[in-house]
Amino acid sequence: MSYPVDSYGRHDRHGQNASGCPVTGTGAAAVTPLFGADFAADPHAVYGQLRATGSRAHPVALEPGVHAILVTSYATAREILLSPDFSKDARNWADLNRGSIPADSSVRPMMEWRPNALFSDGHEHQARRQVIEDALGKVDLYQLRRFVEEAADELIDRFAPTGRADLIADYARTLPLRVFNRMFGCPDDIAERLVEGMSALFDGREPEKSMALVTQGLMDLLEFKTNEPGSDVTSWMLAHPSQPGGEEIIHQLMTLVGAGTEPESNLIGTAALKILADPRFAGHFAGINPPISESINDVLRWDPPVANYGVHYARRTTELHDVVFPTGVPILISFAAANNDPTEGIAADQDATHSAHLAWSAGPHQCPAQRQAQSIAYTAIEMLFKRLPDLRLAVDESTLQWRPGPFHRALKALPVRFSPRAARAGQKASAAANGQAPRAGSLLQPGPPPPSPETPSPGRKVLNLWLNWWRGDN
Repeated sequence: MSYPVDSYGRHDRHGQNASGCPVTGTGAAAVTPLFGADFAADPHAVYGQLRATGSRAHPVALEPGVHAILVTSYATAREILLSPDFSKDARNWADLNRGSIPADSSVRPMMEWRPNALFSDGHEHQARRQVIEDALGKVDLYQLRRFVEEAADELIDRFAPTGRADLIADYARTLPLRVFNRMFGCPDDIAERLVEGMSALFDGREPEKSMALVTQGLMDLLEFKTNEPGSDVTSWMLAHPSQPGGEEIIHQLMTLVGAGTEPESNLIGTAALKILADPRFAGHFAGINPPISESINDVLRWDPPVANYGVHYARRTTELHDVVFPTGVPILISFAAANNDPTEGIAADQDATHSAHLAWSAGPHQCPAQRQAQSIAYTAIEMLFKRLPDLRLAVDESTLQWRPGPFHRALKALPVRFSPRAARAGQKASAAANGQAPRAGSLLQPGPPPPSPETPSPGRKVLNLWLNWWRGDN
């Protein structure tokens, strides 16, 4: 039986100091760093080394001095995701509560508690999730696909005549931004700040500055939609009868921004790389359409864009699959390692379906936007190879670099070459492609009517409460 560590790497199952390694039972606890260029270059080698210890869970450092338990076992990960014995409420984080996590910690913004669906349990989680599901359920998937096609055409037209591009900066990162603009009724300047801030948070860069950038962007979006409600997710969430008052709407939106931009960009970029570099998916070079669905599923199964996250906390000291999880310690699910577990799950079952992977998580916190995310990624890649059928890597695959950070799997750049092509003749840049706010009914069902002048809008009330919360006045 193994005993994963507390945040100091020295506790036994009863929370007392232990001299031996709580994972292997010998020597000092080996805490594996999940940060830096070495981990970013080959995280699967690190997962393999951890798995070789024989344990299903391992002491890791998310940054110097910030420790957690990383679950690499498929069965253990799935049981934690499904079990009521584990909570998503980050107010259980012992080190944060005792003041051991500095305010400028690079991982703190991604882990500390907020009143949203991601960090809540039980009835609170169900109520908050219902608001999100109802709003996302109004998105017309057919119109969403048409919009992605238009936005993709406009972006490809920008670099098609040059014969070269960086598919990350010029396409994969920009396209989800445009989709976010349309779905959330977000003006382009606000969306760019939100995506810049969320990207930095995933990287662990300048956390306080990045968090302030995201917060201000969301406040600006909320004020904008308060004055101009429309056919968009933000307006629907504001008007939802189950959306409680207070600053929750900001925190709910933050979750959706984080899930809908950075991971979507990484999914598009890594799936495109699969088609360009992996012999299993390179059939399009012979005039065969690229296997888009297969490349996306392969990324989700073996190299998911959110590699390590799904933070949980044991409600009480809990033994699971011969591993003892103490209270108060962040438990990260390694979706990447669990899906690659050679002894169980989909890695061991050759007949397992694509849906068996954990990239969308599982249980009550399973991603509510799977259909939208997959549709966006599929359409983006389809349009790319349709317009540029001789697309090829401009550098050797071994020279590609990955962005450091414990949570994501993200390419820094993806340089490509292709035969130069003229932009589409007579193209009319749509409002969607230019990142403008959507017109009613263009992508979503009709939105709520504007508030009457004498009635304070829910958005204005929320904005005032949020400002008080952010300034520490409450």
